[in-house]
Amino acid sequence: MTEPGTAERRRDPARSSRRRRTVQGAGEAARRAAEELTELIRHRLEGVSAVCRGEDDGWIVDVDVLELARIPDTTSLLATYQVELDSTGELVQYRRISRYRRGAQDQ
Repeated sequence: MTEPGTAERRRDPARSSRRRRTVQGAGEAARRAAEELTELIRHRLEGVSAVCRGEDDGWIVDVDVLELARIPDTTSLLATYQVELDSTGELVQYRRISRYRRGAQDQ
C-alpha cells in the first residue's frame, strides 16, 4: 500500500531485469545494439556486420542501415554505425563510421 498523496512507481519487469543482467553472448549484444540504434536514428536495419568485446565487459557492434532508398536498389545509400554497449546492454555511444552505395565494391 502507498500513503495517500504519493504515487506508486510502476516498473516494466522485462525492462528492469534486462538492465540488471549482463549481456549473454554476441547474438544478444547484436540484437540489443540494432534495437537501440534503429530506435534512435529511425533508419531501416539491414544487418549487423561485426560484434566484438569492448572495454569493461561491454560490446562494440557494427550495424548496417539503409539511409536513403533509391531506384534502382543498387544505388541506395547504406551506412555502418558503430554502437558501444555497456555490460548490461545499455547504449553508451554510437557513431557513423562509413556511408556507401549498395552496389559499390569493398575498398
